[in-house]
Amino acid sequence: KGGTYFGATGCGKTFTMLFLARQLAMRCKKQLGSPTILIIVDREDLEAQAGKLFCKATDYMDDKSIKVFDSRDDLHDELITRETGGVYITTIQKFTSQTGLLSDRSNIICFSDEAHRSQNNTGSKLKINKTEEDGQKLGAFVTYGFAKYLRDALPNATYVGFTGTPVDETVHVFGDVVDKYTMTESQKDGITVPIKYEARLARVFTNTEQIQQIEAYYRLCADEGASEEEIKKSKAAMSRINVILSDPDRLKRLAVDILNHYDTICEDTPDLVQKAMIVCSERTIAYKLYTIIKELRPAWCKPRKAMNENALSAEELEKLEPVSFVNVVATRDKNDDAEMYKLLGEKEHRKDLAEIFKNDKSNFQMAIVVDMWITGFDVPSLSVLYNDKPLQKHTLIQTISRVNRKYETKEYGLIVDYLGIRENMKQAMKQYGGGEQIGGDDIESTLTVFRNELQILKDMMCNFDFSSFFDGSPLERLQCLQFAAEYILGQPVRNEQKVSFHTLYRGHVKRLKTAYNICNPAGVLEELETIWAQCLMGISSFLGKITDGQHDVESMNRQVEQMLKDVLNCSGVETILNTQTEEEIFGESFMQELDEVKLPNTKFQLLAKMLGKVIREYGRTNKIKAEYFKELLEKAVDSYNNRDNLTFTNDVTGDVVSAISDEVARKVESLTDQLLEIFQNLKSDKEEFKKLGITFEEKAFFDILVDTRNKHHFEYTDDQCIGLAKKIKELIDGSSIYADWINNNNIRNGLKNELIKLLYHEGYPPQWNNEIFEKILTQVENYKQKQ
Repeated sequence: KGGTYFGATGCGKTFTMLFLARQLAMRCKKQLGSPTILIIVDREDLEAQAGKLFCKATDYMDDKSIKVFDSRDDLHDELITRETGGVYITTIQKFTSQTGLLSDRSNIICFSDEAHRSQNNTGSKLKINKTEEDGQKLGAFVTYGFAKYLRDALPNATYVGFTGTPVDETVHVFGDVVDKYTMTESQKDGITVPIKYEARLARVFTNTEQIQQIEAYYRLCADEGASEEEIKKSKAAMSRINVILSDPDRLKRLAVDILNHYDTICEDTPDLVQKAMIVCSERTIAYKLYTIIKELRPAWCKPRKAMNENALSAEELEKLEPVSFVNVVATRDKNDDAEMYKLLGEKEHRKDLAEIFKNDKSNFQMAIVVDMWITGFDVPSLSVLYNDKPLQKHTLIQTISRVNRKYETKEYGLIVDYLGIRENMKQAMKQYGGGEQIGGDDIESTLTVFRNELQILKDMMCNFDFSSFFDGSPLERLQCLQFAAEYILGQPVRNEQKVSFHTLYRGHVKRLKTAYNICNPAGVLEELETIWAQCLMGISSFLGKITDGQHDVESMNRQVEQMLKDVLNCSGVETILNTQTEEEIFGESFMQELDEVKLPNTKFQLLAKMLGKVIREYGRTNKIKAEYFKELLEKAVDSYNNRDNLTFTNDVTGDVVSAISDEVARKVESLTDQLLEIFQNLKSDKEEFKKLGITFEEKAFFDILVDTRNKHHFEYTDDQCIGLAKKIKELIDGSSIYADWINNNNIRNGLKNELIKLLYHEGYPPQWNNEIFEKILTQVENYKQKQ
């Protein structure tokens, strides 16, 4: 570990590397001899950028052996024969499991650029493939990052980290911050320009608090044990967030405001080139925004060599490529709309756009981006960044720093915020602006916590055989994780415990994982400890998919949906969990896949989870029947949770224990059959509207009428209930004043009067009862809100 250099973004870290490389080569010969120096980056454009600087500095370095590696073979052949000297620039991706040992010399120095990203993954990860989709093999595989292969190739090298936004893992991997040059210092010294912030969210998006609350909720989920993978899946699935951000009216207002604002700043300083960047949260949103801008400013989307071609000489124009004023820079997908696919282009197109955007004379003045160009991309004339993406921590700092480069008479860079990132920006500036210590974790204390939790979990699982995980194939490891999850689900609740065994297990895994995420990058864990931790966390991941965990993907989705309301066996379990539609859940293929799940506790938990999902979905249109099926489900789950109450004891003989286990297994099987029966009954109930000759929505009102009739024992035929249900729905759908009734008592009372008249006219019930009206009104509200 050679230490971490904390250099503010935009302050010349690559030059700092060059200066340090010269110092090491010329002034440390006694200690190092003639060192070999590697500049390690994680992107091809950064490789080209660093290579350009270093390859021009052969005289300054007094070394002609400066080169950028063309390929992995080039890297291998050069380093395996090199015995002294040399300065090389390469991407870390050139180091793989096939690289092997290249040199065991100790006078090799590696400078890792952007050391907060892929340069930190020195440890192993457990990758679980539960399906064979996209050509991946089935099993649980131990994988490693490029940083591990780099260290395998150069085991005795010294590694120095360079970054403008160090994270705790940076310090754990490279060592403490040995020197820093902060954003505050760079502004005082005039190395970068100040960054100003302007909030314009009120002009475009009046309900930003909910987006901020959602981000805060996801942070809470992470703190309480939700995995990074689960949170990412939930965010990806939460289309309603993007529905809000991609609302056509909102995007139209956003586009108009951006164009008006950009026109104003350009008019204020007409002689200064002021390029702009719009940061969107998602590719399709970026494309939609582009199409709106194209409608508003069609001339901006026609290729030209320059904004004012008459102001340039023929020689200058010859060097320029025709390009639109505004372009979208993002990767494309085969499933993209044809026009979007064509616009985004291939990799070479994006590389060309990058070079063109850096040319101040080019017509390309405004870039719409998502993830590209927001880190490690320098355009000094970039003056304003319009942000429409939730950002935080080091990504936020990297993004806003795109506008802090010095350029001609540019006085400051401007962040125009449409999503309310001010508080996140204040926190990030506190950490990276120069006022907060990086890497404050107490490794020794954290290691103690890790080992304590590891021992507790091993004790909890002492009767389970893990040999196939440690000695088996990837497929056997995967099966071991599944059997372990089944073992946990099958454990009874002891009399002295108030929580289930699997809840207790996942609680300890949560604490283990928190400590693991600190200890593993720091390199203080033994190999066996790492394998045990990955195994135990993998089991917890299985449990989270099978059961309704505190923060699984579905529960997080439901919570975020609520917040936004105003605007496993190898072949079976994962397939079922990925089921998307009700038709699939009720179909024969679902039942066949379910039959393939042989583990009884896993099967029950899986069924209960899926049935709960279907009942919640049914409740969107038929509240009263959903509540009925929910009660049936809760009774079955309660019976399952209490399955051991009459049988468990610590002192019974082995024969009795065996008999009890068989009885419990039969009970679980019986309860599983109950769930399947509920599934079938629910399916039949959902299809009954067809037999009745009414719509799916009309049946919800029919069920209320029938339920109330049966409860109060009065005469009213099914045919009469069918006719009345149709008239109730017709009244609701035909009401021109309905849209605001939930929030307007006057309108609500008006609808109530109309319903009372209808019920009275139809003679339902024979004697008026306010209960019927309240039930109908509740269903009306539920029906309209869920439409």
